[in-house]
Amino acid sequence: MEIYEELQARGLIAQVTDEGEIRNLINQGGARFYIGFDPTADSLHVGHFMALCLMRRLQMAGNKPVVLLGGGTGFIGDPSGRTDMRSMMTAETIRHNCECFKKQMERFIEFGEDEAIIVNNADWLLDLKYIELIREVGACFSVNNMLRAECYKQRMERGLSFLEFNYMIMQAYDFLYLHNHYGCNMQFGGDDQWSNMLAGTDLIRRKTGHDAYAMTITLLMNSEGNKMGKTAKGAVWLDPNKTSPYEFYQYWRNIGDADVMKCLRMLTFLPLEELEEMEKWDEKYINKKKEILAYDLTALVHGEEEAQKAKEVSMALFSGQGSDEHMPATNLSLADVPDDGMNILDLMTACGLAASRSEARRLTVQGGVTIDGEKVSAPDYTVSKKALENGVVIRKGKKVFHKVSAR
Repeated sequence: MEIYEELQARGLIAQVTDEGEIRNLINQGGARFYIGFDPTADSLHVGHFMALCLMRRLQMAGNKPVVLLGGGTGFIGDPSGRTDMRSMMTAETIRHNCECFKKQMERFIEFGEDEAIIVNNADWLLDLKYIELIREVGACFSVNNMLRAECYKQRMERGLSFLEFNYMIMQAYDFLYLHNHYGCNMQFGGDDQWSNMLAGTDLIRRKTGHDAYAMTITLLMNSEGNKMGKTAKGAVWLDPNKTSPYEFYQYWRNIGDADVMKCLRMLTFLPLEELEEMEKWDEKYINKKKEILAYDLTALVHGEEEAQKAKEVSMALFSGQGSDEHMPATNLSLADVPDDGMNILDLMTACGLAASRSEARRLTVQGGVTIDGEKVSAPDYTVSKKALENGVVIRKGKKVFHKVSAR
């Protein structure tokens, strides 16, 4: 099966501008494509994971990836999928985040001569002269069309700053610059980026007369809230210091039954023939599918050793025979623990098992919390200072384990 047809079979393609041309370019290894990553944090998260896996698939098929770090667009902030304006980052923070992204991407993409390259749009956007830009590029944009774009339309009632309004122009200019300087002929992105990507292809065709193409990925669990990878503690990060390999494994191990095969197709590199056989498995093997998904993705991000370790810890904990050595843990300062102990609601919020005291109360009252194997149902339950010095294991529901200690 050719690579374009494989992407279709895996459910990865949402929209394309010129299907025949794109199919031919990708199948012949002739795509010089880019995907942009704005450095909004110091780690990539699982929302970026799909894009990285797509780049890897296309590179394996002979196509050339261009990773675009948004060191320039990061000063503006993408309004797509947002109900409010992003916090403005300092130049130092943006540079730091870009460096963190680079290190993590090397696990997925092969960089080097005649391989993938990585560029930063700060190198050209920060030197632009405003009047020249709006004369040369701004004149190609219809404000009416921009306001009809989904990325802006959903923000009009809440308020859209003029700063954010420029984002589409900046992204389109990126594509033009990459086309002129690096031979990029294709742009990939999430299906929430469609309006911005069309603006880029249109700008290239108008300014150069050359063809350019765009293809968007079908996002997993896509919604206005960018739900993929969100937990009570925030995003599921690729950085092991933010989301441990065990937590990463557990995230995929605990996804909804209806999403398992979709994730296996879109994110793993298992052969399609093998996935087709798995779809025929009896429903009683759903947990086996989840274990395969969790192991494969953890191995991709953190390596085989960490994936095996996470799998063993997970299986041992659920059998009641596990060690807490690799369990997610929170270490509190003993000085911050009252002499008479710490209330269970405060303890759960302190270690991120609940986003608020009210959520912790609900979980506790409903019988979803145990400490060292004993069910806790009273919201005024207190864990003694001595117990915290020794360390306690809190279990939330049936699958989430967390060790808390005070030193």
